[in-house]
Amino acid sequence: MATYLELKQQAEKLLAEAERVREQEIADAIADVKKKIELYGLTAADLGFARNAGPGNSRAKGTKGIVKYRGPNGETWGGGRGRKPQWVAQVLKEGRSLDDFAVKNGR
Repeated sequence: MATYLELKQQAEKLLAEAERVREQEIADAIADVKKKIELYGLTAADLGFARNAGPGNSRAKGTKGIVKYRGPNGETWGGGRGRKPQWVAQVLKEGRSLDDFAVKNGR
C-alpha cells in the first residue's frame, strides 16, 4: 500500500502533467482558430468581438450609455438607481457636490 506522501507526490505529478496537456490543447485550439480566421477572412465584428458590432454588442438592451458625471480620475457614472460607485460616495463624503462632476454633453 502506498503512503500518504507517495500518493501526494503522484497527485502532484498528475496535476503538472494535466496542466502541460491543457496548455498544449489550448495552443492547438488557438492555432486552429487563427487558421480558420485567415482562411475565411473573418473579422472581430464577424465573431461578435467588435465594440460596436451591432446586435451582438455587449451593452444591455434599453441602456442609453449616457454619462451624467465624470469622476476626478475619468470614471463615469450615469446617475442611475442603485448603489453609487465608490468614487461618487467618496466625493460626497468629502462634502463635494455632484454638480462639480456633471458632464455637459452626456458622453
